[in-house]
Amino acid sequence: MKQIQIFFYGTLLLASCTQRTPPKTAVSCELHGDTVIINPGSALAKKIHIDTLNTQLLAQQMPAVGQVKMIPNQYAEIAPTFSGRITAAYLKLGMNVTPATPLFEMNSPDFIIAQKAFFQAKEQLALAEKKLNRQRNLVANGVGVQKELEEAQMSYDVEKKEFESARLSIRLYKADPDKLVLGQPLVIYAPIAGEVIENKVVVGQMVKSDGASVAAVAELSKVWVAGHVKEKDISAVPQINQSQITIAGLPGKIITGKIFHINELIEENSRSVEVLMECENPDHLLKPGMFVTVNFENTPQPTILVAPQSVLQQSNTSFVFRQIAANMYVRQIIKTNGLQNNKIVVKAGLAKNDTIISDGAYYLLDAR
Repeated sequence: MKQIQIFFYGTLLLASCTQRTPPKTAVSCELHGDTVIINPGSALAKKIHIDTLNTQLLAQQMPAVGQVKMIPNQYAEIAPTFSGRITAAYLKLGMNVTPATPLFEMNSPDFIIAQKAFFQAKEQLALAEKKLNRQRNLVANGVGVQKELEEAQMSYDVEKKEFESARLSIRLYKADPDKLVLGQPLVIYAPIAGEVIENKVVVGQMVKSDGASVAAVAELSKVWVAGHVKEKDISAVPQINQSQITIAGLPGKIITGKIFHINELIEENSRSVEVLMECENPDHLLKPGMFVTVNFENTPQPTILVAPQSVLQQSNTSFVFRQIAANMYVRQIIKTNGLQNNKIVVKAGLAKNDTIISDGAYYLLDAR
Protein backbone atom coordinates (compact mmCIF):
# COMPACT_ATOMS: atom_id res chain seq x y z
CA MET A 1 0.00 0.00 0.00
CA LYS A 2 2.76 2.39 0.83
CA GLN A 3 4.45 1.68 -2.50
CA ILE A 4 1.24 2.54 -4.33
CA GLN A 5 1.00 5.98 -2.63
CA ILE A 6 4.61 6.79 -3.48
CA PHE A 7 3.97 5.93 -7.12
CA PHE A 8 0.83 8.17 -7.24
CA TYR A 9 2.56 11.26 -5.80
CA GLY A 10 5.49 10.77 -8.12
CA THR A 11 3.21 10.67 -11.10
CA LEU A 12 1.54 13.97 -10.07
CA LEU A 13 4.93 15.63 -9.55
CA LEU A 14 6.09 14.54 -12.96
CA ALA A 15 2.89 15.81 -14.60
CA SER A 16 3.16 19.20 -12.92
CA CYS A 17 6.71 19.64 -14.06
CA THR A 18 5.91 18.81 -17.66
CA GLN A 19 3.06 21.48 -17.88
CA ARG A 20 4.07 24.74 -19.61
CA THR A 21 3.26 28.19 -18.17
CA PRO A 22 0.83 30.02 -20.56
CA PRO A 23 2.35 33.09 -22.28
CA LYS A 24 1.39 36.53 -21.01
CA THR A 25 -1.12 38.50 -23.16
CA ALA A 26 0.53 41.46 -24.97
CA VAL A 27 -0.58 44.91 -23.62
CA SER A 28 -2.37 46.99 -26.34
CA CYS A 29 -1.56 50.38 -24.82
CA GLU A 30 -0.26 52.12 -21.73
CA LEU A 31 -1.60 55.31 -20.13
CA HIS A 32 0.76 57.81 -18.53
CA GLY A 33 -1.22 60.87 -17.46
CA ASP A 34 -2.67 62.36 -20.65
CA THR A 35 -0.28 60.40 -22.85
CA VAL A 36 -1.17 57.07 -24.44
CA ILE A 37 1.48 54.68 -25.81
CA ILE A 38 0.16 52.09 -28.29
CA ASN A 39 1.87 48.76 -28.85
CA PRO A 40 2.63 48.74 -32.62
CA GLY A 41 2.08 45.00 -32.81
CA SER A 42 -1.32 45.02 -31.09
CA ALA A 43 -4.75 44.70 -32.67
CA LEU A 44 -5.51 48.21 -31.38
CA ALA A 45 -2.76 49.70 -33.55
CA LYS A 46 -4.52 48.37 -36.65
CA LYS A 47 -7.74 50.18 -35.69
CA ILE A 48 -6.05 53.56 -35.37
CA HIS A 49 -5.82 55.90 -38.37
CA ILE A 50 -3.81 59.09 -38.27
CA ASP A 51 -3.86 62.21 -40.42
CA THR A 52 -1.52 65.20 -40.78
CA LEU A 53 -3.45 68.47 -40.70
CA ASN A 54 -3.39 71.21 -43.28
CA THR A 55 -5.16 74.57 -43.54
CA GLN A 56 -7.56 75.85 -46.16
CA LEU A 57 -9.01 79.28 -46.82
CA LEU A 58 -12.47 79.29 -45.36
CA ALA A 59 -15.09 82.03 -45.04
CA GLN A 60 -16.69 81.30 -41.72
CA GLN A 61 -20.46 81.45 -41.71
CA MET A 62 -22.41 82.60 -38.69
CA PRO A 63 -26.19 82.25 -38.82
CA ALA A 64 -28.14 84.79 -36.77
CA VAL A 65 -31.62 86.18 -36.27
CA GLY A 66 -32.29 89.60 -37.78
CA GLN A 67 -35.05 92.17 -37.70
CA VAL A 68 -36.00 94.63 -40.42
CA LYS A 69 -35.98 98.30 -39.44
CA MET A 70 -36.77 101.57 -41.19
CA ILE A 71 -33.85 103.92 -41.81
CA PRO A 72 -34.40 106.75 -39.29
CA ASN A 73 -33.81 109.67 -41.67
CA GLN A 74 -36.09 108.05 -44.25
CA TYR A 75 -39.07 107.94 -41.92
CA ALA A 76 -41.20 110.83 -40.69
CA GLU A 77 -44.27 111.15 -38.50
CA ILE A 78 -46.66 113.99 -39.31
CA ALA A 79 -47.63 115.72 -36.08
CA PRO A 80 -48.52 119.39 -36.75
CA THR A 81 -46.88 121.80 -34.35
CA PHE A 82 -49.93 124.07 -34.64
CA SER A 83 -53.42 123.51 -33.26
CA GLY A 84 -56.45 123.58 -35.53
CA ARG A 85 -59.27 121.65 -37.18
CA ILE A 86 -58.72 119.52 -40.28
CA THR A 87 -60.87 120.79 -43.16
CA ALA A 88 -59.68 118.66 -46.10
CA ALA A 89 -57.59 115.51 -46.61
CA TYR A 90 -55.69 114.38 -49.71
CA LEU A 91 -53.47 111.56 -48.48
CA LYS A 92 -54.16 107.85 -48.90
CA LEU A 93 -52.35 104.75 -47.65
CA GLY A 94 -49.70 103.65 -50.11
CA MET A 95 -49.64 107.01 -51.90
CA ASN A 96 -46.22 108.12 -53.12
CA VAL A 97 -45.39 111.65 -52.01
CA THR A 98 -42.65 114.26 -52.25
CA PRO A 99 -41.94 117.28 -50.02
CA ALA A 100 -44.18 119.29 -52.37
CA THR A 101 -47.20 116.98 -51.96
CA PRO A 102 -50.06 118.40 -49.81
CA LEU A 103 -51.45 115.89 -47.34
CA PHE A 104 -54.29 117.79 -45.68
CA GLU A 105 -55.55 121.27 -44.82
CA MET A 106 -56.50 122.67 -41.45
CA ASN A 107 -58.02 125.85 -40.06
CA SER A 108 -55.40 127.04 -37.61
CA PRO A 109 -55.92 130.10 -35.37
CA ASP A 110 -52.14 130.34 -35.00
CA PHE A 111 -51.74 130.58 -38.78
CA ILE A 112 -54.46 133.24 -39.00
CA ILE A 113 -52.66 135.33 -36.36
CA ALA A 114 -49.40 134.96 -38.30
CA GLN A 115 -51.17 136.08 -41.48
CA LYS A 116 -52.55 139.20 -39.81
CA ALA A 117 -49.14 140.04 -38.38
CA PHE A 118 -47.58 139.61 -41.82
CA PHE A 119 -50.07 141.88 -43.65
CA GLN A 120 -49.86 144.48 -40.88
CA ALA A 121 -46.06 144.48 -41.06
CA LYS A 122 -46.25 144.71 -44.84
CA GLU A 123 -48.54 147.75 -44.61
CA GLN A 124 -46.38 149.45 -42.00
CA LEU A 125 -43.30 148.92 -44.17
CA ALA A 126 -45.07 150.48 -47.16
CA LEU A 127 -46.00 153.57 -45.09
CA ALA A 128 -42.44 153.87 -43.75
CA GLU A 129 -41.08 153.62 -47.28
CA LYS A 130 -43.41 156.40 -48.52
CA LYS A 131 -42.37 158.65 -45.64
CA LEU A 132 -38.70 157.96 -46.32
CA ASN A 133 -39.06 158.79 -50.04
CA ARG A 134 -40.91 162.00 -49.19
CA GLN A 135 -38.16 163.17 -46.82
CA ARG A 136 -35.50 162.32 -49.45
CA ASN A 137 -37.32 164.49 -52.02
CA LEU A 138 -37.66 167.38 -49.57
CA VAL A 139 -33.95 167.29 -48.69
CA ALA A 140 -33.05 167.00 -52.36
CA ASN A 141 -35.09 170.13 -53.12
CA GLY A 142 -33.56 172.03 -50.23
CA VAL A 143 -36.74 172.32 -48.16
CA GLY A 144 -36.30 169.28 -45.96
CA VAL A 145 -34.61 168.77 -42.60
CA GLN A 146 -31.74 166.27 -42.38
CA LYS A 147 -32.81 165.14 -38.92
CA GLU A 148 -36.28 164.23 -40.13
CA LEU A 149 -34.73 162.28 -42.99
CA GLU A 150 -32.58 160.32 -40.57
CA GLU A 151 -35.63 159.59 -38.40
CA ALA A 152 -37.54 158.39 -41.45
CA GLN A 153 -34.62 156.15 -42.43
CA MET A 154 -34.47 154.68 -38.94
CA SER A 155 -38.22 154.06 -38.89
CA TYR A 156 -38.00 152.36 -42.29
CA ASP A 157 -35.17 150.06 -41.11
CA VAL A 158 -37.20 149.02 -38.05
CA GLU A 159 -40.32 148.28 -40.10
CA LYS A 160 -38.28 146.33 -42.61
CA LYS A 161 -36.93 144.05 -39.88
CA GLU A 162 -40.45 143.55 -38.53
CA PHE A 163 -41.65 142.66 -42.01
CA GLU A 164 -38.81 140.14 -42.57
CA SER A 165 -39.60 138.53 -39.23
CA ALA A 166 -43.30 138.23 -40.13
CA ARG A 167 -42.36 136.87 -43.55
CA LEU A 168 -40.18 134.22 -41.91
CA SER A 169 -43.09 133.24 -39.64
CA ILE A 170 -45.23 132.55 -42.70
CA ARG A 171 -42.51 130.38 -44.19
CA LEU A 172 -42.44 128.34 -40.98
CA TYR A 173 -45.97 127.26 -41.93
CA LYS A 174 -44.58 126.25 -45.36
CA ALA A 175 -46.71 128.92 -47.05
CA ASP A 176 -45.57 131.29 -49.79
CA PRO A 177 -45.68 134.91 -48.46
CA ASP A 178 -45.85 136.30 -52.00
CA LYS A 179 -49.04 134.31 -52.73
CA LEU A 180 -50.59 134.53 -49.29
CA VAL A 181 -54.30 135.37 -48.98
CA LEU A 182 -55.68 136.46 -45.63
CA GLY A 183 -57.74 133.65 -44.13
CA GLN A 184 -56.38 130.84 -46.29
CA PRO A 185 -56.13 127.40 -44.59
CA LEU A 186 -52.89 125.91 -43.41
CA VAL A 187 -51.65 123.21 -45.81
CA ILE A 188 -49.59 120.35 -44.33
CA TYR A 189 -47.08 118.93 -46.80
CA ALA A 190 -45.14 115.63 -46.74
CA PRO A 191 -41.86 116.20 -44.89
CA ILE A 192 -39.90 113.71 -47.02
CA ALA A 193 -40.24 111.73 -50.24
CA GLY A 194 -41.68 108.28 -49.75
CA GLU A 195 -44.89 106.37 -49.24
CA VAL A 196 -47.75 107.01 -46.84
CA ILE A 197 -47.64 104.05 -44.45
CA GLU A 198 -50.00 105.37 -41.76
CA ASN A 199 -53.10 107.55 -42.04
CA LYS A 200 -55.21 108.65 -39.08
CA VAL A 201 -56.46 111.88 -40.64
CA VAL A 202 -60.20 112.49 -40.21
CA VAL A 203 -61.84 115.56 -41.71
CA GLY A 204 -63.29 117.64 -38.89
CA GLN A 205 -61.01 116.33 -36.17
CA MET A 206 -59.26 118.77 -33.86
CA VAL A 207 -55.48 118.60 -33.86
CA LYS A 208 -53.45 119.88 -30.91
CA SER A 209 -49.95 121.26 -31.19
CA ASP A 210 -48.68 118.74 -28.63
CA GLY A 211 -50.79 115.84 -29.86
CA ALA A 212 -49.80 112.51 -31.38
CA SER A 213 -48.94 112.05 -35.04
CA VAL A 214 -51.80 111.66 -37.49
CA ALA A 215 -49.85 110.14 -40.40
CA ALA A 216 -46.46 108.70 -41.30
CA VAL A 217 -44.35 108.63 -44.44
CA ALA A 218 -41.42 106.28 -45.10
CA GLU A 219 -38.99 105.61 -47.93
CA LEU A 220 -38.77 101.80 -48.00
CA SER A 221 -36.72 101.23 -51.15
CA LYS A 222 -33.86 100.77 -48.68
CA VAL A 223 -34.12 99.36 -45.18
CA TRP A 224 -31.89 98.29 -42.33
CA VAL A 225 -31.58 94.75 -41.04
CA ALA A 226 -30.28 94.41 -37.49
CA GLY A 227 -28.53 91.07 -37.04
CA HIS A 228 -27.26 89.75 -33.72
CA VAL A 229 -23.93 87.90 -33.49
CA LYS A 230 -23.50 85.76 -30.37
CA GLU A 231 -20.84 86.66 -27.85
CA LYS A 232 -18.92 83.42 -28.53
CA ASP A 233 -18.44 84.53 -32.16
CA ILE A 234 -17.43 88.10 -31.35
CA SER A 235 -13.80 87.51 -32.35
CA ALA A 236 -14.95 87.01 -35.95
CA VAL A 237 -17.05 90.21 -36.04
CA PRO A 238 -14.26 92.56 -37.27
CA GLN A 239 -13.67 90.25 -40.25
CA ILE A 240 -17.33 90.16 -41.34
CA ASN A 241 -17.53 91.52 -44.87
CA GLN A 242 -20.92 90.46 -46.18
CA SER A 243 -24.22 88.92 -45.23
CA GLN A 244 -27.02 87.01 -46.90
CA ILE A 245 -30.59 87.47 -45.75
CA THR A 246 -33.37 84.95 -46.25
CA ILE A 247 -37.08 85.22 -45.54
CA ALA A 248 -39.05 82.25 -44.19
CA GLY A 249 -42.05 83.06 -46.38
CA LEU A 250 -39.94 83.29 -49.56
CA PRO A 251 -37.77 80.16 -49.79
CA GLY A 252 -34.92 80.49 -52.26
CA LYS A 253 -34.95 84.30 -52.16
CA ILE A 254 -31.56 85.68 -51.02
CA ILE A 255 -30.98 89.38 -50.32
CA THR A 256 -27.48 90.76 -49.88
CA GLY A 257 -26.89 93.14 -47.00
CA LYS A 258 -24.13 95.75 -46.86
CA ILE A 259 -22.69 96.01 -43.36
CA PHE A 260 -22.09 99.59 -42.29
CA HIS A 261 -22.09 99.56 -38.48
CA ILE A 262 -21.15 97.14 -35.70
CA ASN A 263 -22.36 98.13 -32.27
CA GLU A 264 -19.73 98.63 -29.59
CA LEU A 265 -21.98 97.38 -26.78
CA ILE A 266 -23.08 93.84 -25.90
CA GLU A 267 -26.81 93.42 -25.35
CA GLU A 268 -27.13 92.04 -21.84
CA ASN A 269 -30.27 89.97 -22.36
CA SER A 270 -29.22 88.14 -25.53
CA ARG A 271 -25.43 88.34 -24.97
CA SER A 272 -24.96 89.39 -28.58
CA VAL A 273 -23.66 92.35 -30.57
CA GLU A 274 -25.89 94.16 -33.07
CA VAL A 275 -24.69 94.42 -36.66
CA LEU A 276 -26.58 96.84 -38.92
CA MET A 277 -26.88 96.14 -42.65
CA GLU A 278 -28.35 98.29 -45.41
CA CYS A 279 -30.40 96.37 -47.96
CA GLU A 280 -31.89 97.35 -51.29
CA ASN A 281 -35.64 96.77 -51.09
CA PRO A 282 -37.15 97.80 -54.45
CA ASP A 283 -39.99 95.27 -54.23
CA HIS A 284 -40.70 96.03 -50.56
CA LEU A 285 -40.23 92.36 -49.66
CA LEU A 286 -38.55 93.37 -46.41
CA LYS A 287 -41.21 94.78 -44.10
CA PRO A 288 -40.22 96.81 -41.03
CA GLY A 289 -40.63 94.65 -37.94
CA MET A 290 -40.19 91.39 -39.91
CA PHE A 291 -37.86 88.72 -38.52
CA VAL A 292 -35.39 87.23 -41.03
CA THR A 293 -32.44 84.85 -41.03
CA VAL A 294 -29.01 86.41 -41.52
CA ASN A 295 -25.96 84.41 -42.57
CA PHE A 296 -22.80 86.40 -41.90
CA GLU A 297 -19.58 85.60 -43.75
CA ASN A 298 -16.17 86.85 -42.73
CA THR A 299 -13.07 87.33 -44.83
CA PRO A 300 -11.61 83.90 -45.76
CA GLN A 301 -9.01 82.84 -43.20
CA PRO A 302 -6.60 79.85 -43.03
CA THR A 303 -8.66 77.30 -41.11
CA ILE A 304 -8.13 73.78 -39.79
CA LEU A 305 -10.92 71.27 -40.35
CA VAL A 306 -10.98 67.83 -38.71
CA ALA A 307 -13.19 64.78 -39.12
CA PRO A 308 -16.06 64.59 -36.59
CA GLN A 309 -14.97 61.11 -35.42
CA SER A 310 -11.58 62.49 -34.37
CA VAL A 311 -13.12 64.83 -31.78
CA LEU A 312 -14.08 63.43 -28.37
CA GLN A 313 -16.06 65.02 -25.54
CA GLN A 314 -15.50 64.95 -21.81
CA SER A 315 -17.11 67.28 -19.27
CA ASN A 316 -18.05 69.95 -21.87
CA THR A 317 -14.48 69.85 -23.20
CA SER A 318 -13.54 68.84 -26.73
CA PHE A 319 -10.22 67.10 -27.37
CA VAL A 320 -8.31 65.01 -29.89
CA PHE A 321 -5.33 62.68 -29.60
CA ARG A 322 -2.29 64.44 -31.08
CA GLN A 323 0.81 62.47 -32.02
CA ILE A 324 3.96 63.55 -30.21
CA ALA A 325 6.14 60.59 -31.21
CA ALA A 326 5.81 57.26 -32.98
CA ASN A 327 2.88 55.36 -31.42
CA MET A 328 2.62 58.02 -28.69
CA TYR A 329 -0.37 60.36 -28.41
CA VAL A 330 -1.42 63.08 -25.99
CA ARG A 331 -4.88 64.48 -25.25
CA GLN A 332 -5.10 67.89 -26.89
CA ILE A 333 -7.93 70.21 -25.81
CA ILE A 334 -9.39 72.20 -28.74
CA LYS A 335 -12.01 74.89 -29.31
CA THR A 336 -14.47 74.31 -32.11
CA ASN A 337 -16.84 76.51 -34.08
CA GLY A 338 -19.48 74.37 -35.72
CA LEU A 339 -19.46 72.34 -38.92
CA GLN A 340 -18.28 73.32 -42.38
CA ASN A 341 -18.36 70.91 -45.33
CA ASN A 342 -19.21 68.08 -42.91
CA LYS A 343 -16.07 68.73 -40.90
CA ILE A 344 -15.53 70.41 -37.55
CA VAL A 345 -13.99 73.90 -37.60
CA VAL A 346 -11.13 74.21 -35.10
CA LYS A 347 -10.70 77.68 -33.59
CA ALA A 348 -7.77 76.88 -31.28
CA GLY A 349 -5.65 74.00 -30.02
CA LEU A 350 -4.23 72.65 -33.28
CA ALA A 351 -1.82 73.95 -35.91
CA LYS A 352 -0.82 73.14 -39.44
CA ASN A 353 1.27 69.92 -39.78
CA ASP A 354 -0.01 68.51 -36.47
CA THR A 355 -0.76 64.79 -36.70
CA ILE A 356 -3.85 63.47 -34.93
CA ILE A 357 -5.84 60.25 -34.71
CA SER A 358 -8.50 60.84 -37.35
CA ASP A 359 -10.40 57.60 -36.74
CA GLY A 360 -10.49 55.11 -33.89
CA ALA A 361 -9.68 57.59 -31.13
CA TYR A 362 -12.64 56.37 -29.08
CA TYR A 363 -10.77 53.05 -28.50
CA LEU A 364 -8.32 54.98 -26.32
CA LEU A 365 -10.96 56.23 -23.91
CA ASP A 366 -10.68 53.02 -21.88
CA ALA A 367 -6.88 53.02 -21.83
CA ARG A 368 -5.51 52.04 -18.41
